[in-house]
Amino acid sequence: MEQLTVFLGKVNDFAWGWPLLTLLLGTGLLLTIRLGLIQIIKLPKALKLIFTAKNYGDGDINSFGALCTALAATVGTGNIVGVATAIAAGGPGALFWMWTAAFVGMATKYAEGVLAIKYRKVDENGQMSGGPMYYILNGMGEKWRPLAIFFAFSGVLVALLGIGTFSQVNSITSSINNLTGIPPQVISIIVASLVGIIIIGGIKSISKVSSKVVPFMAMIYILACGIILAINFKAIPTAFATILSSAFTGHAALGGFAGAIMKDAISKGVARGVFSNESGLGSAPIAAAAAKTQWPAEQGLISMTGTFIDSIIICTLTGLTLVITGVWSMSGDAALMTQSAFSTVFGNFGAAALSICLVLFAFTTILGWNYYGERCIEFLFGVKGITPYRILFICMVALGGFLKVSLVWTIADIVNALMAFPNLIALLALSGVVVSETKKYFEHLKSEELTSNKDKSLS
Repeated sequence: MEQLTVFLGKVNDFAWGWPLLTLLLGTGLLLTIRLGLIQIIKLPKALKLIFTAKNYGDGDINSFGALCTALAATVGTGNIVGVATAIAAGGPGALFWMWTAAFVGMATKYAEGVLAIKYRKVDENGQMSGGPMYYILNGMGEKWRPLAIFFAFSGVLVALLGIGTFSQVNSITSSINNLTGIPPQVISIIVASLVGIIIIGGIKSISKVSSKVVPFMAMIYILACGIILAINFKAIPTAFATILSSAFTGHAALGGFAGAIMKDAISKGVARGVFSNESGLGSAPIAAAAAKTQWPAEQGLISMTGTFIDSIIICTLTGLTLVITGVWSMSGDAALMTQSAFSTVFGNFGAAALSICLVLFAFTTILGWNYYGERCIEFLFGVKGITPYRILFICMVALGGFLKVSLVWTIADIVNALMAFPNLIALLALSGVVVSETKKYFEHLKSEELTSNKDKSLS
């Protein structure tokens, strides 16, 4: 097992080397420029659309449901354990690089949402299917089918071996075990049973659960972190200074912290940032494709808010909480590091509250990723592959409580990288389509506004 861990660690270092990091940040930067800083200029419009989108057009669920399904998959252990892991390995500066990845990632997520709606199709069961495998095939052409197949195959691996199962279940089992003493194996079987009950209903059932749980759990977590920051508000300027200086110089050893160089801060910050918000990974557009809308750019704007909520808000709160309370320099388990930060203000209740948040975050991530893997299976094998996939997915969830934490995160990182490459290639190739659809949508809005103003003046 030790040799396997070392081998997978080397594979992971190669997969998340400078080629992929450059491609991730470069794609986001190119889209940011071509779309005219859309993540800043149109963010107010995007946030408003979450609640005011008209939901006209084809689709299985409303835009809010699609966003919540995507957030269910993204707002998970990456926001708590992932941020702590990044800071533990790369120092406080890793948070700065998470912000950088998130900023350009908002443009990436926008483009993914646009293309998801533009190139989606209806499957044999009458459900919407979309995502990178479809915009690679239908947008780039038949000769790119191998790339689409590679993405879909990688998506299934991430769902079954990466973000979708092991890393989430492991977080759930360790949290509940610490609170109650219930064996991890028993917990994972219970979780698998609950997942099975929900996923039978498909996207509508998953969306229904996500639309209720995601806003609730996010607000509870944001409130708890807000209280910690409010109590320690005098330390906030120092925390920001530490984060910025560490981002460009690395950080010397402190307490249990082993010390990190700038390279560590960048690689861990970007990798964990992508693990958390999934911008560039190609997962969120699979959920976006199910939204009821006739305008690709409208769903692109709504999708973009997912990265803003996940990384700019929630990951920032986690990171600041770790730095301000000083627990970032502790050695040991990353989840326990965040628990310690909560305990500094809330005592034993804080650790329990965080465990509940972690369980909810991880559980909804499992649901979202089941759907992503299901759509990838449908692309590869047709609707006949969905039921066997669901059975296998439930079995993998049940297995999640039996694996080592370090091995779990390494496997998740490797399969994430496999998924990102084909999606980023497609985003670069189809960036012109994204720009065209964006212009078309905002010209429509301008025309609609002019017509409305004209009618008002006549009346």
